Amino acid sequence: MAKKHEKHTEQKLNKTNPKLTSQRIIVGVVVVALLGFFIVNNFINNNEPEVEYYTFTKEGELTFTDSLGILKTKIDLEIADNDYERQLGLMNRKEMKENEGMLFIFPTLQLQSFWMRNTLISLDIMFVNDQKKIVTIHKDTKILSDTSYPSTQPALYVVEVLAGFADRYNIQVGDQINWMGTNLGNPK
Repeated sequence: MAKKHEKHTEQKLNKTNPKLTSQRIIVGVVVVALLGFFIVNNFINNNEPEVEYYTFTKEGELTFTDSLGILKTKIDLEIADNDYERQLGLMNRKEMKENEGMLFIFPTLQLQSFWMRNTLISLDIMFVNDQKKIVTIHKDTKILSDTSYPSTQPALYVVEVLAGFADRYNIQVGDQINWMGTNLGNPK
């Protein structure tokens, strides 16, 4: 008799409710999908480097003149005159206005070279000697690039402005720059 009762219980266990089985499968799929979403979302968010974006800070004004001293144009100026600021330059900037630029002031007159790593906006780069005369211009630089943009002669200063600026204002090799600001050209 015990065998008969055991067999009857086994048959009951083997006959599962199809509705209950479907619900368990649906709940399992939803749980797995949610877990997958949170794991993937967390993985993606943790792999994105946190980028700090910078904005323009006016520290002076810079003028461009021709070789006779006739004014061509003027821009607001941010000054990079220490190692950290020169290395950072205009990297991680989403925008810059037409009348804004950066002046790099170096401690010694020498050949200089710039690149566009982490630079999100195309620039015109102007290399300037110790007489404040433009000696090299690189126009429309390629963003996010390790391409080298070197000076053709020793430079003490470098001016970066939006791409196309040099053409719009007819800025040429031989033109002069001058500036006034909170930092008056004394490298730190």
